[in-house]
This record gives sequence, C-alpha cells and structure tokens, in this order.
Amino acid sequence: MKRRGGRSLESFKAMIHSKICIVDDDRIARENCAALLHSEEYDLAFAQSGQSLLANLPEIRPDVILLDVMMPGMDGFEVCQALKSGTLWRSIPIILVTALDSREDLIRGLNAGADEFLAKPVNGPELRARIRTMLRIKRQHDRLRATLKLRQDLANMIVHDMRVPLGAIMLYCELMRQRGKLGSEDRTDLEVVDSQARRLDGFVNDMLQIAKMEGGKLILQRNPVDVNELVNRLREVHCAVAESRGVDLHFDLPLESPVLELDASLFGRVLDNLLSNALKVSRGGQSVRLEVFYPMSSGDAEPESPEVELRVTDEGPGIPVEQREMIFDMFKVVEMGETKGPQIGLGLTFARQVAEAHGGRLWMEPNEPRGSIFRLQV
Repeated sequence: MKRRGGRSLESFKAMIHSKICIVDDDRIARENCAALLHSEEYDLAFAQSGQSLLANLPEIRPDVILLDVMMPGMDGFEVCQALKSGTLWRSIPIILVTALDSREDLIRGLNAGADEFLAKPVNGPELRARIRTMLRIKRQHDRLRATLKLRQDLANMIVHDMRVPLGAIMLYCELMRQRGKLGSEDRTDLEVVDSQARRLDGFVNDMLQIAKMEGGKLILQRNPVDVNELVNRLREVHCAVAESRGVDLHFDLPLESPVLELDASLFGRVLDNLLSNALKVSRGGQSVRLEVFYPMSSGDAEPESPEVELRVTDEGPGIPVEQREMIFDMFKVVEMGETKGPQIGLGLTFARQVAEAHGGRLWMEPNEPRGSIFRLQV
C-alpha cells in the first residue's frame, strides 16, 4: 500500500510516531514551522531557547531538532556543538534554520555538527523533504545501534558461558597432574592443554573487563602496590617461556621501589599481556627487556610527571607506522611481519583501557634498528 507520493504504509506509520522539536525564541516562527508540518502528523515539541532545549531533552527525546541560529543567550551554533560533543544526544539529526547565508556561517555550522540547513523564510516543501531525509537517517542509525547492542549482548553471554567449561578443563588438568600416573609424553601433552586453556581463560577475562570498561562499570580496586614486587611475580613464568623459545629475557628494576596506589590484579595482567606479546614476536637469539622507572623519585621531576613508567622492548619485526594505533583497536587485525598469522589487538585494547582507567597512557614506539617499545605510564 502506498500513500502520499509513493511512501509506503510502514514508512508513514514510522513518520507518525516521530517527534520533531522546533527551537526558536520567536513564537510566531515556531507556529509557522508547526503549520508547515501540520499535514505530516508528526508529534511536535517546542523550546524557546537553547538552554530550555538542553534542560528538557530527557523528556522531549526528539528524533529531529529544527534549530534556529539567531537566538539570545545561546545561539544555534553553540547549542548544536553542545549536543554533538556528548555521546547521549549526538545521533539526533539537527537542521539549522538561519537567515545567514555566507560561506563562513555554513562552515561554522558544519564544524558545530549540523546535519542540514534551511534558509529563512522557510519553504514548506523543502522543510518537509529535509525532515523526511533526516528521519530516514535517524531510523537507520537506531536500527544499526540496536543490531550492534544485540551482537554485543550475545558476545557477552557466550563469553560468560565459556568460563564454566574452561574452569572444568583446568581443574581436571590439575587433578591428572596430581595423580602422577602419566608418562613423559602424556605429561607434556597435558601441560600444553592446560597452558592453552589458561590462555583462553585469560582471553575471556580480558573480553569481560573490556565490556565493563566500555559500559562504565569497571571500578578499580586500588591498593598500595610495590611495582618491583609485582613484576617479580611475572618473572618465573615468562622466563620459562623465553627459555623455551631461546629468547633472552631481562628485567631492569630500580633498587628502591615506591609503593603506589594501583589495581594490582588489572595492572599485573597488563604487564603479562605486554610481555606475552613481546615474547610471541621474538625469535631465538633475540632479547626482550622490561624496565621500570620512577620519574617522581628524581628531584627535577615535573609535578605532572607519571609516578611510574614501564617499558617492554623487543627485537621482533616491528610495526609499520600506519598500524601503530590499529594494534590497540580490538576490531582491527594486523599482520605482524614474520610472525605466523594475524595479530588481534584484544590484549593491547585491554592494556590501554586499564592504563587510561588509572589516569595514565600506553603507546608504542619503534625500537631502532629493529623491534618495538611499549611504554606504560601511570
């Protein structure tokens, strides 16, 4: 069934339930726009200032905002910028209505985040066409967001459900180890199974932590931590891995280690990820080094200096310039030169988010003439 110029019934029903907010300090201008939209059967809302719109957005929840530019107090450009600078309302399409027609004003509107423009006096057919276009864009965005949320919820459910069988695998590996009735080859195979199960368990935990961070639910459990002591806990397991690969692993720690307020569990897993990545890209005869620095311990440190910096340096194939930020994106796949297969930046995504949750940062630099340096400051 078609209605009004070929629009489908489904499209028409969606239009009826759409809410358009008209923002203008001039009552007559608001009424004129409402009259031009009367035939469209939209749900209309009104605001007489930018401040009023911003204050009442949670109640209005418009699908499109028709925003006058020339208003006292807070003009349309400022209102537009305020809406687009946050995450809560930035998906709402904004049509700026203005008598200004200079190139500079157009550029200013685009920079503020406007999606469309209408010139005064407003032309009825043009107004209705622009709003229909913005509503189509808004509906497509909402459908995409709902699909992404469904996919994320499904992924989180699968990750949660994986923890039970993984726990059972690791438990039975430990029970078989304690029985001591396995031959040499069987014990080797058991260690491989246990190692891979624990690796997968770490991967699952990282995904859960990332989901918490992105949902704003991660709460750091800060406690006094001796970073040297934390690093030394990782020494044994990673030295064994390095030895099996023929890689020289060095730990350079200062003699004195101040106690810092950190989440020891998350921070330890970050270091574990960085060391694991460095060993994975290294070949026999190459070296990996973990260094710890305390800038604040020197008398000439700036007030804004980090309390601790850790550097993990390898001599692997290195990372091309164009991929040095991609490796921190969990949705990017990066080929790491001579290593086997693609490298997915989940562990590095987790590491950067933990650093930022501590008020610090994590980035990568080239290690001349070969390799990479990952620098973590908090």
